[in-house]
Amino acid sequence: MDLSYGQAAEAFRAEVRAFLASNWPRAADLRGADLKAFIRDFRAQATDAGYLYRAIPKIYGGSQQPVDVIKAQVIREEFARARAPAEIGGNGMNMTVPTLLEKGTDEQKELFIRKTVAGDYVWGQGYSEPGSGSDLASVRTKGELSADGSKWIINGQKIWTSQGMQSTHMFMLVRTEPDAPKHDGITYLLIDLEQPGITRRPIRQMTGEEGDHTFCEFFFDNAETPVGWQVGERGQGWYVSRTTLKHERASIGSADGLGRQFAKLVELAKDVGRIDEPVIRDKLAQIEGFVLSHRYTSFRLFSCAAAGEDPGPVALMMKLLLTEIGHEMALLSQELIGEHGFVEPSGAGGRGNRGPRGPEKWLDQIMGSLGNSIAGGASNIQRNIIGERGLGLPRDLALSGER
Repeated sequence: MDLSYGQAAEAFRAEVRAFLASNWPRAADLRGADLKAFIRDFRAQATDAGYLYRAIPKIYGGSQQPVDVIKAQVIREEFARARAPAEIGGNGMNMTVPTLLEKGTDEQKELFIRKTVAGDYVWGQGYSEPGSGSDLASVRTKGELSADGSKWIINGQKIWTSQGMQSTHMFMLVRTEPDAPKHDGITYLLIDLEQPGITRRPIRQMTGEEGDHTFCEFFFDNAETPVGWQVGERGQGWYVSRTTLKHERASIGSADGLGRQFAKLVELAKDVGRIDEPVIRDKLAQIEGFVLSHRYTSFRLFSCAAAGEDPGPVALMMKLLLTEIGHEMALLSQELIGEHGFVEPSGAGGRGNRGPRGPEKWLDQIMGSLGNSIAGGASNIQRNIIGERGLGLPRDLALSGER
């Protein structure tokens, strides 16, 4: 198996390293500096050099580079090696910008993309509602046109919004045609969250976390947004929300994360003096097998993407497998920390390194592994997708509304 990227890619890697050596200093050199402003300037330099925001047109603040998954992977690796800030993440770059590039009007692109790239706009996702989580087609938040037809008036509730306390704007699905079929009658809207009629409230989680970086819920009471902020046709929001673009994405990053997490799990087994127990070693070997399988499958997907080939149904399985492997590691860590698992999670005020290597950190991982089975597409929905699209099985009648 040849895992090298080729001579051209390695020459490009040298260019990226030289850029980083000249423009991103050591962490020690940043002390006392205005770090936020420095990072902003660095990202602008990296974009001008063609290393960041490659899929974004220059007129909207990107570098507008041809799609090249190998170059994109080299950039990710080198920025990570130098611990340099890459693109701003979150809903804005991952969801709002791709949707606007494909479905938005020129006015919407001009209004929102550049400021999202710069980090001035932070986007919350307004999809889930109480009783409408995995089944987004059942959303009930209502949108009605104002008397003069210039604004949408919104009433309802959205929940499980990541970083909702920091969000300046939201993209949301709103039911505008109540008598239309389930998947129709939903409109995709953008809305400014800084206005009367919108209340946001953080959600306290079982880990004890509650703050700017956790989930929150929103309540809309005659909130308003211009009709010009409607993306796509009225009543076609379900289909707009399923918009995808071809990006320079690869799944190697998630495989690297699993590998690092497994290494920490082995360290934990050593620290608690249980690494030599046959049952523990057997379980670690089993988990490592899954970790390596996931990693080499990511290499296969990366190779297919670089060659412009369709990897087939295996691509549908990666998120589900990532979730399940992480859960297996969490279960073993729970067994390893034993009675130390009774300490408070760090989010609930836990401090210090109480017990082996701070068990409160592992408690966060254990509880977080449960949440990962819901976030980004619930595991049961993922299994349905794999069954229907990958294996050609009949559609789940319970989800389709048929009996």
